[in-house]
Amino acid sequence: MSGSTQSKETSILRCLVLKYGPKRVLVKRQKSYNLMFNSACRTFPSISRDILTFQTNQLDVCDGHYVEITAEVWSDIIDLLHVVEVTRRVKMTLPVPLPLDDQAIQLPDNQSAPGQVNEQDSSMNDDEVWDIVPTLPEQAPESDGQVTIKLVFLSGEIKTTKISREMQVNKLVADISQTLGRHPTYIEAIFGGVRMHVNRSIGSYNIEDGDSVTIQVHNGCALAKKPVIYLYSPSDIDVSVKLSLIPEWSLSVIYPVVTTEDHGRRLEWNVRTNHDGSLTEHNSGLNVSYLFWEAEINSHAFPAPPASKPQPVDAFNPVFSSLDDTDSIVTPVDKVTVYLDNSLKVLGLHTEARTSFITYWLPSILKHEYVALRFVPQAAFERAASLHISPQPDVVTRVFMLFKGIRKEDLANWTNARIQAEKDVAWWVNVIGVDPARAGDVTLFRALEWGGMEVLI
Repeated sequence: MSGSTQSKETSILRCLVLKYGPKRVLVKRQKSYNLMFNSACRTFPSISRDILTFQTNQLDVCDGHYVEITAEVWSDIIDLLHVVEVTRRVKMTLPVPLPLDDQAIQLPDNQSAPGQVNEQDSSMNDDEVWDIVPTLPEQAPESDGQVTIKLVFLSGEIKTTKISREMQVNKLVADISQTLGRHPTYIEAIFGGVRMHVNRSIGSYNIEDGDSVTIQVHNGCALAKKPVIYLYSPSDIDVSVKLSLIPEWSLSVIYPVVTTEDHGRRLEWNVRTNHDGSLTEHNSGLNVSYLFWEAEINSHAFPAPPASKPQPVDAFNPVFSSLDDTDSIVTPVDKVTVYLDNSLKVLGLHTEARTSFITYWLPSILKHEYVALRFVPQAAFERAASLHISPQPDVVTRVFMLFKGIRKEDLANWTNARIQAEKDVAWWVNVIGVDPARAGDVTLFRALEWGGMEVLI
C-alpha cells in the first residue's frame, strides 16, 4: 500500500458523517460517546440535548431497521460506521387524519418545486440526495408530537398538512391516494432523496416543521393483464419461449409455473406443440391452451418521466404510457364489444382468442360510459416485453391494448378520437404492424399473443 493511499484511508477513519434529515455534515470521529454527542449538539443546535439520539441501520444485526445506538455499545461499533443518523426522540401519539389544505400553491412555470428532481437525472439510489429545500426554518417539534409539512407534487403544486410523527408512511400514502383518487400502489413519498419505506414512521425520517416531502404519482397503467401466447405449428415440434421484461415491470403471475430470473423479469418455457393447437410443458407435463403471464410495476426502477412532447412510435413504457386524441378512438361503451371484435378479427385473432380477449376486459370496460382505446405498435411492445421463440416462427402477432374510461363531460377533448372510431378498423393493421394473411396461414409456424392494460389516469 502506498503512503498516499494509507494517508487517505487514515483520514477517512478519522472522520464521520452525521446525517440529520437531508443535511449531512462531516465531523471528527470520536471514540467517546459523550464527545460525539457534544459534537452533534453543536452541529445541530436546534435539537434539544434531552431528545437527541443516534441511530443506524448499517449493521447486519439491525436487519435493515433503524436502531438507536446507546452509550454502552458506542465504542464497540463506531469504527464500523461511516454515517450516523442524528434523530429526535418523539412521544407516542395516535395517528391523525390527513387534512390537505384546500388551497394549493402553484409555482411559476420556470421555477422548480422544492424537492423536485431534475428530469435529466432522476435515476437515483436511495443513498443519493435531492436538493429538497425546507419551506420554513428548522424548528423544535411541537409538544403534541405533530409536524406540519409541505407535500410537493412534481406538477409544482404544494399542499400543507399537519400529521403525527408516529404516523406510518403507508398511512400517509393511503390518505394521499384517497385525496387524489389513485391507488396507493402508484404513489411514493420521497424525503431527502430517499424513498420513504411504508413500514416506517414519519418521525424516523427526522422531518421537521416546514420540511418538504415530494409526492411522486406514477401512471396507473403499469399492470400488464393476461398476455397469453398461442403457438401453432404444422407438425409437432419442441419450442423454447423466452420472455424478458424491461426494469419497470416484474412478472407477477405465470402459467405454467417455471423458474424466473433477473429479479422476476425473465423466464423460459420449454413446450411441445400439438396438432390440436395445445401445448405440453416439458417440466410439469401440463397440457395447456396457451402460455400465460402478467406483470406488475417495479417500484424500484422508475425511469425519468418523459418529456411533454409525444413519444416516438417505437417507445413504449408501461409506467408512462397514455392515450390521447391523436392516437386513440373513443366510443360509447355499448359499441365497444362490436368494435373490438371487428378490430381483433382484422388483426388475425381467431374466434376463441377474440372471445377470450373481449370477455376478459368486459367487466372493466362496462364500468365506464365512454371508452378510449388504442393498440400498441408491435415493435414498441417488443422493446418493453421481448419475446424470443426458438425455432423462430414464420409469423409473430402481438396485440396489446390500452384503454381508459372517459367521462361524458370530457368528450369535447376527444373530437378526433371520436371521428377515428368511425373509420375502417383495418387502419390498426398498419399501426400495430401485423400480417393478418400470414397469421391465418395454417401451413406456417405461427405465434399469437394478446393482452392489455387499463390506464387509470
